[in-house]
Amino acid sequence: MNDTLLVSSAGKMTRREFLWLSSLTAAGLAAGCATNPVTGESQLMLVSEDEEIQIDKQNSPYQFSADYGTVQDKRLNDYIDRTGKKIAAQTHRKHMPYNFHVVNAIYVNAYAFPGGTIACTRGILLSLENEAELSALLGHELGHVNARHTAEQMSKGMLTQAVVGGLAVAAGTQGAVYGNMASQLGQLGAGALLASYSRDNERQADALGMEYMVRAGYSTQGMVGLMDVLRSMGKHQPSAIELMFSTHPMSDERYRTAVETAETKYKSAKGKPLYRQRYLDNTARLRSQKEAIDEMQKGQQEMAANNFSAADVHLRKAIKLAPSDYTALVMMSMSQLVQKKWTVGRQYAEMAQKVYPAEPQAYHLSGFAKIQMKDYDGALEEFSVYDQKLPGNPNTVFFKGYAYEGMKKYPQAGREYQRYLQFTQQGDYARHAYQRLREWQARGYI
Repeated sequence: MNDTLLVSSAGKMTRREFLWLSSLTAAGLAAGCATNPVTGESQLMLVSEDEEIQIDKQNSPYQFSADYGTVQDKRLNDYIDRTGKKIAAQTHRKHMPYNFHVVNAIYVNAYAFPGGTIACTRGILLSLENEAELSALLGHELGHVNARHTAEQMSKGMLTQAVVGGLAVAAGTQGAVYGNMASQLGQLGAGALLASYSRDNERQADALGMEYMVRAGYSTQGMVGLMDVLRSMGKHQPSAIELMFSTHPMSDERYRTAVETAETKYKSAKGKPLYRQRYLDNTARLRSQKEAIDEMQKGQQEMAANNFSAADVHLRKAIKLAPSDYTALVMMSMSQLVQKKWTVGRQYAEMAQKVYPAEPQAYHLSGFAKIQMKDYDGALEEFSVYDQKLPGNPNTVFFKGYAYEGMKKYPQAGREYQRYLQFTQQGDYARHAYQRLREWQARGYI
């Protein structure tokens, strides 16, 4: 038998070294075990609760911005937050800093970060019929937080990566050659920061979601209705729900389990309220935007297929129906920029800025357009505003360096490129930054 184990193309590990590392891993397992708050059983956990909360605070703002920010409908946001906190009071981890939001994205999804930040999109809220279905949706996401699914996956990932030689740095590695529209524009993709759950995770979150919603006083028909909606959309509108199913695997089994559990374990809760009218009252403004959102969803589908002319037709209809819709304006800006229509793309980005000044994504797009138009001073101004509103994005740091380079301010460009390389040393942007630093050092610019 061969006495080596292949670890990577860079080198090999002897069996003795492997056994030594395995003993360290076993020690790490013993030190990194914690009691699961839901099951009471010991599980691998290398992420503390404080770290869960910190990871949440660091990442959720970027995801919200990728989803076009939280809606400017205060009544709707307050309603979702109030409903979510009512259910959160029935969970196993009542002490977590839960907060609930509606984001402007028009794809169908809801998601949770490990510290208790939970969001649902406009797309999924338009698919629901009553508050009980909403409670099932929020309860399911609360199930992921309470069972610590993200932290558990991170712990397994840390262990696996430790065995093969360290943690990978993922931030900011997408470059212009990767085909994805967001990466072409130097942005985070819609689901770039979302956890992907296993089928077992989904089963447990479904069970916890039903438990929590029943405790909060809702009918189990809410969970049955939600599963039916998702199952039906998966068959008839697959593009609208593609991202949700990539992170939350759906199956007919989940629907059947919901029906069976409602008829057996929680049979007495079937007659509890659905609160349909309350849901309709609080989502009235959102539902008035449905026709425009339908057009945006069609535009998004065409953009995903690289049919940008067809996408523009739908997006123009959406803007005509809802001239102040930030998402429609940003999507139209992105479509124009991918088609290299820099001036028109910048104009739509600036329109979006006026509609929603606090949301940073439109500043990034305007800055990107100005880079292409060689308006480096203007680009630097846009990226600086973005950086003030949402600091710490590696791609913004790179583009600030690129703008300084265009202005021939090499020391300032060098400082930004060095900052960028502290985030990541992979991808097209990193290669560009590294090459420029070497050139400028050789020429004595820096």
